[in-house]
Amino acid sequence: MNALVGEKLSVITNKAQTTRHRILGILSDENSQIVFSDTPGIVNPHYKLHESMMSEVNSALEDADILLYVVEFGETVPDERLASFIDHKKIPVIIALNKIDQSSQDEVQSTIETWKKLIPSAQILPISALHNFNVDQLLKMILELLPEHPAFYPKDELTDKNYRFFISEIIREKILLLYRKEVPYSVEVIVDSFKEAEEIVRITAFIYVARETQRIIIIGKGGKAIKRLGTDARKDIEKFLNKKVYLELSVKVEKDWRDKEQSLKRFGYQF
Repeated sequence: MNALVGEKLSVITNKAQTTRHRILGILSDENSQIVFSDTPGIVNPHYKLHESMMSEVNSALEDADILLYVVEFGETVPDERLASFIDHKKIPVIIALNKIDQSSQDEVQSTIETWKKLIPSAQILPISALHNFNVDQLLKMILELLPEHPAFYPKDELTDKNYRFFISEIIREKILLLYRKEVPYSVEVIVDSFKEAEEIVRITAFIYVARETQRIIIIGKGGKAIKRLGTDARKDIEKFLNKKVYLELSVKVEKDWRDKEQSLKRFGYQF
């Protein structure tokens, strides 16, 4: 979606299942408006958090005019149940095979044939979002399939989310990049205060973890880990806001928050 809209709206890491919320990306020109709905990936729920994520997916599918299913070369193909679900949707399906730049022509052709057998109803297009290869072609395919309708949003809007959401996502992205194993998946980030002055924006954010041991890991020996996290996040937030930023991070333990509906609702998740 970042490549299609031309702005960084979604978290980018090499880890799976990084998107937790449905994020709208709005692309408008003189003749059209496309509203992209970036959803969490499809998972078998292990926590109430996953149930909320799947609720976001189902909600998006109910509203959608097109299903754009993005996969990476080398990614395990979905099981038959998921493939059947996609194939039997009553809306057009496009499968975008991303990271074509990391594969040979033979691998690309073989992967296309595999997906054709799995989901016969889909249009399949190899792309490279990083190198902008076939992204224009993908946009053309989408425009050809979309129905005509008055614009849903003003042409200058890019998304439905506010500054606080994207700041929390920038911090969470850095946690995904800097920490290993289960720690990034046990973290939630909430921006507690956002105070904008003429020359600087002062931001306070809380990092919630599920266990005390995770809090210790986030902080690191002598506070070195959280200091690096704060520095990396602040630089990206300054680019995002185009303004100097003072960022204060604190870590709190919210025991087993991923399985507590009350905690999840407080963190902005829907059921």
